[in-house]
Amino acid sequence: MNKELEHRFVTELEDNQNIVHKVCSLYTNDRDSHNDLFQEITIQLWKAYPKFRGDSKFSTWMYRVALNTAITLYRKSKRRVQTQDYDSVVHRIKADAYDDTEERQLKLMYDAVRQLGDIDKALVFLYLEDKDYSEIAETLGITEVNARVKMNRVKNKLRTILNP
Repeated sequence: MNKELEHRFVTELEDNQNIVHKVCSLYTNDRDSHNDLFQEITIQLWKAYPKFRGDSKFSTWMYRVALNTAITLYRKSKRRVQTQDYDSVVHRIKADAYDDTEERQLKLMYDAVRQLGDIDKALVFLYLEDKDYSEIAETLGITEVNARVKMNRVKNKLRTILNP
């Protein structure tokens, strides 16, 4: 790879790395897994970067590669022995004035989303990232109508999970 290509990639990755962190948070339960997935996604982005034509925004392409990598690894990990969730083991010391309401709500949401299928997770993630249905459809490789229908179904599933 030439230095200019490498420089463009590193710049784009640094500017958009929160996308990868959010995908990692959605598909992992602990810091080590998060870091491993982040590294794997970065490797896959680097491998695929020379083929990036610029037909879509870099961030849209990045979502697609990151989600496909996470989904592939998620499916493989389903065959492994389950381990204990990192958050349930770690004890944190909190200041008296600390309000963890938002943190607990986010954890509940992430726990609920983790119960969804891999494609549904990606759909919710992109929706929460305020992507419009055309960009969601492009990223996931489905039609815009299909994205809307799937999102309505996922919303109903999440309501059931969060309010049994």
